[in-house]
Amino acid sequence: MERLMKAAVLTKFGGYDAFDIKDVVVPSVGAREVRVRVHATAVNPLDYQIRRGDYAEYVSLPAITGHDISGVIEEIGEEVTEFAVGDEVYYTPLIFGAQGSYAEQHVANVDLIARKPKNLTHGEAASMTLVGGTVWEAFVTRAQLRVGETILVHGGAGGVGSIAIQVAKAMGARVFTTAAQKHHAFVEGLGADLAIDYNAQDYVAVVNEATSGAGVDVVFDTIGGDTLTRSPLVLAQMGRVVTLVDIAQPQNLIEAWGRNASYHFVFTRQNRGKLDALTDLLERGLVKPVIGATFPLERIGEAHAYLEAGTANNLRGKVVVTV
Repeated sequence: MERLMKAAVLTKFGGYDAFDIKDVVVPSVGAREVRVRVHATAVNPLDYQIRRGDYAEYVSLPAITGHDISGVIEEIGEEVTEFAVGDEVYYTPLIFGAQGSYAEQHVANVDLIARKPKNLTHGEAASMTLVGGTVWEAFVTRAQLRVGETILVHGGAGGVGSIAIQVAKAMGARVFTTAAQKHHAFVEGLGADLAIDYNAQDYVAVVNEATSGAGVDVVFDTIGGDTLTRSPLVLAQMGRVVTLVDIAQPQNLIEAWGRNASYHFVFTRQNRGKLDALTDLLERGLVKPVIGATFPLERIGEAHAYLEAGTANNLRGKVVVTV
């Protein structure tokens, strides 16, 4: 007999009413797969972009979307030896082409999953998987951020930025960040050495004054647009720009070229190694999850709306969804 589960199914591209809560069949478990009872997931900008239809060519409807999971293994494939039934795990499902996290059960290849940090709740762990893996790839693999270097994090109060500040600080960097004035105490509490009010200050002028014109070694961009275009103006020689945002307009590449800068466009790849490294920082208390709001799965549309209106909601950190 087929096993059924509740899932938030994306039935159309569009607004917050695009999801229907339905009973769907639980996927079968392959030899190198595990079935996880999902306890929590989270909402990312990627999720609402998919819902709106920004990636319609990659998503076949109806679809179960979502990209963060924390839960407990309930079944393992015959070739799985790394984990056992009852283990608490967290991970990011494959992006595009596979079932996502907005469901009671999820089946994943064992190479994607990692042991959940012991000191985190499922909600906290779910808030970390896509964001944490992305930041780790951006800083370690791409920018190769080193102890003593200076980094500018654009959007420090957001779901990605709030983790980026902490990870950069744990890596021994000097951290500048842009954030609204009302969030300055918050980002400074996360470890930012300098907070810049993007509403009232020109970050280019502030950074160049703070560094006596030397600039920063790394810019981490979560905003795009004009913010990304002007980022080379604060780069040191041999500086690196890492962005999570794709671009449709030409960049200020003359300035970047003159500084021998490198650009990295990050669309994170899922694997256990990055999560294990992140777990070490989490269990040592060097990085702490930041949860701004929590919704049940039945209100997934509201969770999307809350994240999209983040500034109006005074949102800090991630939006978590309990399953």
